[in-house]
Amino acid sequence: MYANLKSQPVIFIIFGGTGDLNARKLAPALYNLFIDGWMPDQFAIIGTGRTPLSDQQFAEKIQDGINKYSRSGKVKKDKWDEFYKHLFYQSADAKDSKTYKEFGTRIDKLNTEWKAEANVIFYLAVSPEYFPIIAGNLSKSKLADDTKKSRIVIEKPFGHDLETSRSLNKLLSGIFNECQIYRIDHYLGKETVQNIMAFRFANALLEPIWNRNYIEHVQISVTEQLGVEERGDYYDKSGALRDMIQNHLLQLLCLVAMESPNNFNADEVRNRKVDVLNAMRKFGPEDVRLSTVRGQYSDGWMEGKEVPGYRKEPKVDPESNTETFAAIKFFIDNWRWKGVPFYVRTGKRMHQSASVISIQFRDVPHQIFPAEVSESWQQNRLVISIQPEMSIRLQVQAKRPGLEMALNTVDMVFDYKGTYTSQAPEAYETLLLDTMAGDQTLFMRGDQVEVAWDLLMPILTSWEGRKSLNFPNYSADSWGPELAEALIARDGFHWFTLPLNGKK
Repeated sequence: MYANLKSQPVIFIIFGGTGDLNARKLAPALYNLFIDGWMPDQFAIIGTGRTPLSDQQFAEKIQDGINKYSRSGKVKKDKWDEFYKHLFYQSADAKDSKTYKEFGTRIDKLNTEWKAEANVIFYLAVSPEYFPIIAGNLSKSKLADDTKKSRIVIEKPFGHDLETSRSLNKLLSGIFNECQIYRIDHYLGKETVQNIMAFRFANALLEPIWNRNYIEHVQISVTEQLGVEERGDYYDKSGALRDMIQNHLLQLLCLVAMESPNNFNADEVRNRKVDVLNAMRKFGPEDVRLSTVRGQYSDGWMEGKEVPGYRKEPKVDPESNTETFAAIKFFIDNWRWKGVPFYVRTGKRMHQSASVISIQFRDVPHQIFPAEVSESWQQNRLVISIQPEMSIRLQVQAKRPGLEMALNTVDMVFDYKGTYTSQAPEAYETLLLDTMAGDQTLFMRGDQVEVAWDLLMPILTSWEGRKSLNFPNYSADSWGPELAEALIARDGFHWFTLPLNGKK
């Protein structure tokens, strides 16, 4: 897949080159790809923004970001001296057509120097309102005309609702072919997330039991201890449903629930994900009432420090109706999953920061052990931990050592730290490498984004049209509102939480 990368020149043009995303994620990822030998022999990284900077000043900002956020630690002088030669900066206004002419001139100059036609990747690390402006100017300047060489990377949020996502898709498809559009979701680049497909489809023992006959329910939880911090202006217009469930959690659900693709071709894999979304049961007004829960955090204490409630956060409306917690019960109405509930939840200021998928299997059909022998009996469970630890554990029943027959739950664990000595790459490293290689397997397709929005619109419409009278309804350092526990308890289950540091 990456065989020809070294010989294929690439030019990254990063809109928002002086911004936080580039400093924290993109620049460290590109640097790590470089020091690990993945970057082409000929490449250029061109940052652009309104701030006037020289190439050297831009490089110093990049170096500072790498030193702070790179998994490889501070830059090594010899490696940095080489990487530095590939960094450039162009002070520019994304609305000004002159900017794009200058880009065209610079691209032509590099192609002449390299005596080759480079792949050009336009990375939009900017606010969503700039997406149409930049795309339109790329079209007018004809920088996007080569469908094989030019690509555009769009960060989330991809639209604010179904209507705006359709509008953005229509605009982009009028300029680019779908094969040029990379809608990035960093969750799909995480090592454990990628391993879901490997775990499911490379092991024959799982497929016969991966269905409604053996799986009782599925839980997907992405919880954060952090509040909204300095993102109040963005988050108050978004909320947990838009910010996390529409993209990250539904992507995880698709990976768990999808049918086996015929091959690892990008469109084949994405077709199977869209099949899942199309099969998901639509929400009516009564379903919204019974199968969804929203919440908003109040003030409290986190790890010994007092923290403000959501409505007291900077740039947040003091009467905000925006949810910082959401829990939903989904059903997939197809042959494999009919009747199996999929519970998802996400929230801020929660007791633990963790991303965990829990697949609970049905109980044994006949219990042969007396009650006193199996007092700690638990059903088998497969737990996929994405963070903070990266592991896949199968929880089974086993005999406790001793003369008496006593059962307890034990974990059969695959964890990255214990199995591999090499450091796992960051998600953005994987996704940027795939962008250079032209592989869209881990990127969302236009129809997939729209179907996900369509599924959630009844919930969004209901929540926005009906002000919650009990906000805030959960305290910081809790597991969310009580109604979230009731949502799953009605079906006889409880939310699974991964023990901290792998302890019971």
